[in-house]
Amino acid sequence: MLRAMQEELDREKALLLPNMQRPYFVEYRLDDMASYEAVANYGALTREEENRQRIVRVTVRIGDYAVDSSTSRGDGTLELAPTDDNPEALRYALWTATDTAYKNALRAYSAKQAALKQFQSMQAQPDFAQAKAVVQISPLVALDLDRAEWKRRIVEASGLFVSDPQVRSFAEHVQYSTANIRGIALNRYLVNTEGTVLRQGYTGYDGAISVGGQAADGMRLSRDNGTVAANAKELESAGAFRKRAIEDLKSFEELRNAPVVSADDYHGPVLFSGDAAADVIDRLLVPNVEADRPEMGTTARTTGAYSSSFKARVLPEMLSVADDPLQAKFDGKALLGAYTIDDEGVPAQSVDIIVNGKLENFLIGREPVKDFDISNGHGRAAPAQAAHSRAGVILVKSSQPLSRGELNKRLLTMAKEQGRDVYSVETLGGELLPRLLYLVHPDGTRKLVRGAIFDELDNRSLRSDIVAVGNDPYVSNSLGTVPQTTIAPSMLFDDIGVKRATLEQQKLPYYAPPTLPGK
Repeated sequence: MLRAMQEELDREKALLLPNMQRPYFVEYRLDDMASYEAVANYGALTREEENRQRIVRVTVRIGDYAVDSSTSRGDGTLELAPTDDNPEALRYALWTATDTAYKNALRAYSAKQAALKQFQSMQAQPDFAQAKAVVQISPLVALDLDRAEWKRRIVEASGLFVSDPQVRSFAEHVQYSTANIRGIALNRYLVNTEGTVLRQGYTGYDGAISVGGQAADGMRLSRDNGTVAANAKELESAGAFRKRAIEDLKSFEELRNAPVVSADDYHGPVLFSGDAAADVIDRLLVPNVEADRPEMGTTARTTGAYSSSFKARVLPEMLSVADDPLQAKFDGKALLGAYTIDDEGVPAQSVDIIVNGKLENFLIGREPVKDFDISNGHGRAAPAQAAHSRAGVILVKSSQPLSRGELNKRLLTMAKEQGRDVYSVETLGGELLPRLLYLVHPDGTRKLVRGAIFDELDNRSLRSDIVAVGNDPYVSNSLGTVPQTTIAPSMLFDDIGVKRATLEQQKLPYYAPPTLPGK
């Protein structure tokens, strides 16, 4: 398949079109994706799907490295490719996609030249960074999952609310119980006119559990988590997965019976576990150090919140953040965000993003931004999509780490000094909503509460409100469209707002659930 891609690329390069501007760069990328997913609900298998697809993405650039036909949306034309290793069919797919991409590039280049005439000065950064050719042919990857065993696990997990004696007593409170297993294997082929020839791939697996329902006042509650790994063998064991499901059910029932958070607004100390802190870093920091280029004509460095923060302090001095895609393992387990060459054919680099609180670098692909003219190996692409600057393995470290016991002691000291209760959060949901939030009394006892949201948890909080950090790194692997890993410790913030959510509660079910066997 690589030979067919290279042969068609060479043929297209040799074509001369009269009175037409020739491309200065052409890239062929073939994404070969295999996926599997099984879903169980209420103790029964409800869906099982397997999919295999190949898609070619052809990128054609007109102009030169300084100014070309590219746009901020990312350029390229897609075409389905044969799954049976037929080189002639692949070359036809590449031919038609190249023709379309070339025509689009000609139109885009003309439009861009006209648009640039509106601005007083020429753009300072080139549109595309040059890169040395890379040749690497890595072994193919494939899904390696014991499907029968994992189907058994998810069926069991989704039905534990009625079958396990530890949780059966409150089964009628569970309105949904689902578990699923999914896996992806992606082999990516890439050739371009600079001489890069690349084949590499990755696998990822995610076993998830989700249970939920309503409290007596109608508030919707849920518990959602799972096990994520780069290799199927590193997913948690059957016993651990079963235990996770039972613990989720127990904590769901605890949430149902927990009091609603106080209606009085709170501003004060909140201790975030490593799990919760990793979510905060993923949401507030990572997207802002991925240097997406702003629209032409603007003077901003990037599109993120840190566009004007280069060389400025964005975290406390005790904190540093690096992105090291070359770190393949942590505590003996493979990291999903690790890679050796990015999706633009540039070798991965370890980048010190924030040093002693100060923003020193951005993550850069081959689309330069102000002060960063070359890629540092962070151009990454979702399947069939254009490459953009994206993180790989984010590592947050403190020069003054404390043990979890010392962090808790610091939290209680603050509670006693302020003469009031404080908060500790174990897990977060979407939009950084607290799922397991505890009201902590000055004597060290704590009480689960529900119905809270954080107020003013933002980039200012990251810069000014973190007063202590743990020595307990938590590994958060994310099997998103671009796999990523964030490793972050517990963090103690001294001034976070906690208040009651204002959502209107929904009515409880009118009808009782089906009668359980034996009841």
